[in-house]
Amino acid sequence: MAPSSLRAQIYTDLRKRLQRAEFGPGFRLVDTEIAAEYRTSRMPAREALMALMSQGFLSQTSRGFMVPELTADDVREIFAVRKLLEPEAAGVAALKLDQAGLAALRVARDMARSAGEADDAEGLMEANIAFRGTWLAAVDNRRLVEIIESFRDHIQTVRISTLLRPDARKVVLDGIEALAAAFVEHHADAVRARMRAFMDAAEKEYFDAVNPVSDDVGQGW
Repeated sequence: MAPSSLRAQIYTDLRKRLQRAEFGPGFRLVDTEIAAEYRTSRMPAREALMALMSQGFLSQTSRGFMVPELTADDVREIFAVRKLLEPEAAGVAALKLDQAGLAALRVARDMARSAGEADDAEGLMEANIAFRGTWLAAVDNRRLVEIIESFRDHIQTVRISTLLRPDARKVVLDGIEALAAAFVEHHADAVRARMRAFMDAAEKEYFDAVNPVSDDVGQGW
């Protein structure tokens, strides 16, 4: 395989692993270890790690690369940007989703229901990723989709731990249910409103989970 293809493969796989929170905040990734894991030379592994660093997914240290620890302000800023972009993008998707896309949304919704019934935090996260990926595929603006995916992945590394809380799982499941119903009706305004409500509820739940005793950090995400 060509070095560029190896680099792209490693980059894509590592980004998915970051998205699934396989590497938590503070986790160190060393290029030689990544190269050994993927059975390649050091250079493609290092280039993939450098690409992830340039997009903010990793920070560089004297001993390699590290998953950054997001502060409360980082999280607020990320969700402020997401609130500006995702409701509008979802509204566009509502008008463009075809029958195949709607069927895929139903599959993801059913996955979420099953995960919720089983108290399966990881399964619910996977269902949420599948649901969002399906409607994003209907948005015909590649740059907008890339920006949304980037900010989503930045926050995903800290989301999985909050989904261990029943209240957090309920927020995600209720949000998916409400959005799915509006998408099926191709109701763009309802989709926008429900996406905003979903993100507001998810932000509040996130801050309640990470800092339950503080009154000044639970306002929005």
